[in-house]
Amino acid sequence: MTTLPSSPIKYAVIGGSGFYRMEAFEETEELFLDTPFGKPSDAIITGRLDGVPMAFLPRHGRGHLLLPSELPYRANIYALKMLGVEFVISISAVGSLREELKPLDVVIPDQFFDRTRGRTAESTFFGEGIVAHITFADPVCPVLCDALEAAGRELDGVTVHRGGTYLCMEGPAFSTRAESNVYRQWGMDIIGMTNLQEAKLAREAEMSYATLAMVTDYDCWHPGHADVTVEMVIDYLNRNVATAQRIVRGTLRRLAATNPTSPYASALKNAIMTRPDLVFPETRRRLAAIIGKYLPL
Repeated sequence: MTTLPSSPIKYAVIGGSGFYRMEAFEETEELFLDTPFGKPSDAIITGRLDGVPMAFLPRHGRGHLLLPSELPYRANIYALKMLGVEFVISISAVGSLREELKPLDVVIPDQFFDRTRGRTAESTFFGEGIVAHITFADPVCPVLCDALEAAGRELDGVTVHRGGTYLCMEGPAFSTRAESNVYRQWGMDIIGMTNLQEAKLAREAEMSYATLAMVTDYDCWHPGHADVTVEMVIDYLNRNVATAQRIVRGTLRRLAATNPTSPYASALKNAIMTRPDLVFPETRRRLAAIIGKYLPL
C-alpha cells in the first residue's frame, strides 16, 4: 500500500463525469490506496491548488470506466478519511427538472431523494455486527455550501442556484419521459446517479459534504428541447468543466482563509447503537478510520 502523507489533507474534490483532473494542480502525487472495502475508483491525486493542500479523486476513474452502480463508494470515502479529509466537494453532472434550472447553470442542492436499487451495501460502512444510525435530515454542509455559492457568484456569466433536491436514480439509462414527468410532480429539481451514497458515507465518516451540480440538459421532459443524448451531455460537460474548476479554486481559497471546523466532526458520537463489548476486534480494525475514536482497538 502507498504510504500516507505525513500531514492530514483537509479538503478533497470528487470529480464527476467529464471532470477527471484538476487544472493548476501543483506538487502532485498519485496515491494508490487499499481500504477494507477494496480499492477506490482510481489513484487519489494529492497536491496544492493555489497553495492549498487538497486531494482529488475522479469518481468514475480516468477515462470514465465505471458505471454509477459499479462505483466503490465505500472505498472512495474511506480512502479520503484515511488522508484526514474533513471537507468533500462533489462535482456532479445533472439533468434539470425545472425550467429555471438551465443547461450550464450551477445548482448547490440541499436535499437528496433516493431512487436507486441494489446499493444498500455501498450506502453504509456499518452492518455485519455493528449498527449505527446517523442523523441525515440535512445531508449537506452549510459551511461548504456557503463557500461554493460565494465562489460561484463572483464569476461573470455564471448562474448559481442555492437549494433544491437532487434525485438519485439507478441508471445507467437516462429517464423515460413518464419517469421524468413524475419526478417533476414530486417536486424534484435535478437528477443524477451518484451523490446520495457519497453523502451518506461522508456523514458516517464525520466529513462535511456538498454537491456542486452542473446542469447538462433538461432530462427528457421539456417539450422545447431535444431528448437527452450522449452527444448533448458531453458537449455541455465540456463547457461546464471550466466553470467547475474556477468555482473549486475560489471555494478552496475561502476555506483556507477561514480554516473552518467541520460541523459533522462528531456525527457518530451518539449514532452507534451496538454495545461496545459486543463489537468484534476485527470489526474495530476494519472500521478504525471511522470509529476508532469511539471504539478503540
